[in-house]
Amino acid sequence: MKALVAVKRVVDYNVKVRVKADGSDVDIGNVKMSMNPFDEIAVEEAVRLKEAGKVSEVVAVSIGGKKAEDTLRTALAMGADRAVHIETESSVEPLAVAKLLKKIAEREEAQLLLLGKQAIDDDANQTAQMLAALMNAPQATFAGKIEVNGGEVLVTREIDGGEETLAFRLPVVVSADLRLNEPRFVKLPSLMQAKKKPLEKHTVEELGVDISPRLAVAKYAEPKPRQAGIKVADVDELLAKLKEAKAI
Repeated sequence: MKALVAVKRVVDYNVKVRVKADGSDVDIGNVKMSMNPFDEIAVEEAVRLKEAGKVSEVVAVSIGGKKAEDTLRTALAMGADRAVHIETESSVEPLAVAKLLKKIAEREEAQLLLLGKQAIDDDANQTAQMLAALMNAPQATFAGKIEVNGGEVLVTREIDGGEETLAFRLPVVVSADLRLNEPRFVKLPSLMQAKKKPLEKHTVEELGVDISPRLAVAKYAEPKPRQAGIKVADVDELLAKLKEAKAI
């Protein structure tokens, strides 16, 4: 069974994001970039399944400019066997990403498609669901545990009432939640070895997918600073303050 894992290059989660002065976009100049944390979890799970003998090959896919190769090399260093880079300098919306991933999944004949549940830059949480719909395949979102038994995949996910376990026939699209695993630390020797692993390149035009934006961003703006809180002496003062704020 072949696993296809989608990875995205985003601003590192430790970086405080700033908006450009003209509000046209997020300022990523001289900002540390890294693999989307949820995608890192998806890669780790695919590699663990391979180590357990459940998956025969792990293929990492990324869409973006030249620097997306760095993200793919990280996935290769974690244990992915091959990488596929779809080159484009344009911003790609979730539906276009899903269409591109579908093309690669069909070419690779992948049976298990793993994605992070969302990217921390746009927080859209749409790509996995759109990919499953385009492929007419079952989907398991927010996976906290994945078990592969022959041609069946068991996915345990957290719900309001606790947990539920769902069974799926292959192929299946699974999106990873934080509870799924803790990604391994990538050591320097692994990064050096990753440079020798194959990295295949495709263009959007070659895959025949229209990535024209369907949405127009009017403006980016930072959230307004929150006012400092106050302490009240008793319930009566609390009620008075709430009335002043027209909260009650």
